[in-house]
Amino acid sequence: MADLDKARGLGLEILRRAGIEVGGDQPCDIAVHDDRFWARVLATRELGLGESYQDGWWDANQLDEFIAHVQTLDLRSLVRPGPGLLMHIARARAANRQTVRRSRRNAGVHYDIGNDLYERMLDKRMIYSCGYWRRAEDLDQAQEDKLELICRKLQLEPGMRLLDIGCGWGGFARFAATEHGVTVTGATPAREQARWAREACAGLPVEIRECDYRDLEGSFDRIVSIGMMEHVGPRNLKTFFGRCGRLLSGDGIMLHHTIGSLESKHHTDPWFDKYIFPGGVVPSLAQITSACEHDWIIEDVQNFGPYYDRTLMAWHRKVTEAWTDLTGYDERVRRTWDYYLLSSAGSFRARALQLWQIVFTRSRRRSEVYHRPD
Repeated sequence: MADLDKARGLGLEILRRAGIEVGGDQPCDIAVHDDRFWARVLATRELGLGESYQDGWWDANQLDEFIAHVQTLDLRSLVRPGPGLLMHIARARAANRQTVRRSRRNAGVHYDIGNDLYERMLDKRMIYSCGYWRRAEDLDQAQEDKLELICRKLQLEPGMRLLDIGCGWGGFARFAATEHGVTVTGATPAREQARWAREACAGLPVEIRECDYRDLEGSFDRIVSIGMMEHVGPRNLKTFFGRCGRLLSGDGIMLHHTIGSLESKHHTDPWFDKYIFPGGVVPSLAQITSACEHDWIIEDVQNFGPYYDRTLMAWHRKVTEAWTDLTGYDERVRRTWDYYLLSSAGSFRARALQLWQIVFTRSRRRSEVYHRPD
């Protein structure tokens, strides 16, 4: 009991410094239903915070606002990392957790859990990445505008061969083929995504390959990846860019749309690693630029990270409204999905995470100045 009281006292002091109250009425205030919460979070930090939420030990008036507050004030720095977190970091540095075999398994954990859930959560094109809300009023338009922005940055022309690495459910492949007249090869290691994408793109000049990017062969005029680089891992970024170099024609253009980190790391949040994106690591600009040195010119970098906050909140509204119609998902899955979507929104709101679109050309490519489309 004394240890529980000590943990509770320390936890309350940390929250007090941040202006967060237990039982208060501010958006960032929380309610604690089980006093074991305090010791669990102090012992395992991010993992304990997420797992105790899954278990129903605490709630927040607005979980996204609580996480945004925690991120803005960097409250985790007030909690010493325990042995479990230190071991997680050490393992991430020592082992390649994004090998071909592991990447296939990692993709299946998240992307093969049920197309019915994603169908109810995402827009009509099943685009699972940040929307472009500059002029959009709803999710469908934000995703459509994002796809068109990417096509214009790639300077697509009819008849071009386009490679979509990590093509998801085929939404961009279908858009590029129908709206810009290109021939598309899409690749994903996730079985359910590949099945869905083939059905969605039937009758179009689109081929969907169920494979890892390291197994791709061929020659393409343009290469794109949308929300895929986060799964490559810092250890494999040079391999990734090397493979892209072998696949892209000499005068080609390449675009990668990726979540970005403000610091270079080889590990991710242990809760997200365990429950959402195993093996995933959000890259920093330094890691990206280091991996593409000598071989690539970075023509353009655009950051619209705050739009991911709005995208995630739209996904959360949709999946919450549809939850009673979804079968096969229990209360723990619902709380897991709540924590994933709302804590991610809070992190983007606090600018702890970014969203970059980066355009590349070859370092020895002669061309005119690259102009970003409006």
